[in-house]
Amino acid sequence: MKIIVCIKQVPDPEHAKMDEKSGTVVREGVELMVNPFDLYAVEEGLRLKEKMGGEVIAISMGPPQAETALREVIGMGVDRGILLTSRDFAGADTWATSYTLSKACEKIENYDLIICGKQAIDGDTAQVGPGVAAQLGIPQITFVRKIDEINEKNIKAERLVEGGYEVISSPMPLLITVVKEINEPRLPTLKGRLNAKKAEIAHWGPEEIEAEKDKIGINGSPTKVDEIFTPDLSKDGKIFNINQIDEAAEEIVKKQKEMGLI
Repeated sequence: MKIIVCIKQVPDPEHAKMDEKSGTVVREGVELMVNPFDLYAVEEGLRLKEKMGGEVIAISMGPPQAETALREVIGMGVDRGILLTSRDFAGADTWATSYTLSKACEKIENYDLIICGKQAIDGDTAQVGPGVAAQLGIPQITFVRKIDEINEKNIKAERLVEGGYEVISSPMPLLITVVKEINEPRLPTLKGRLNAKKAEIAHWGPEEIEAEKDKIGINGSPTKVDEIFTPDLSKDGKIFNINQIDEAAEEIVKKQKEMGLI
């Protein structure tokens, strides 16, 4: 079984910054990490390989430093990594990112399953996984919490929904996005780290994946950030002592009426 796992390198939330002029995330000089939800996708791919045999290939789109994310998952047991890197890819929204990743999957060919984390913590849109499936024209099951059955032709999985779950069957190949309930990601082993250190990471640009230039990067992104700003927070308040409870309640009601809340 050939399994593709899509991963993303994201800024550590504690140090995340935005470029207010371009409306994009600042990655240079910021501590980076593998998107946490993608680690569950990697783990599920590895478990399926251990059960059924085959190969797990990790792909990521980003600047050259995103190679460290691929080496991290190779340390977990991924067979090889591919980095989609070019200035032409910069500034991509979810549509352009989905298109780029789908072209890489087409170049890999003969895949059985594509696994993505449910969303990236820097964007929180949960759009890229479904977007890749749509670009490729293959079925998708989102928010998978458990794979009940799988073979070379079909899969049956439990999809998390509000208040419970759905059981969905689908033919292969297909794409799934996974939630953290599906497994517990393993840590890289010492042998894995040594393999990751010497692994050759393939670098693919637009030419290698035969991508149309008007569909990638910021120029191929229909979503544009118009403005980024930090809202002014007013902290005007009034302190009441314990003997002024009735007065405080009246003041709260008055303010809510002024704001149109009641």
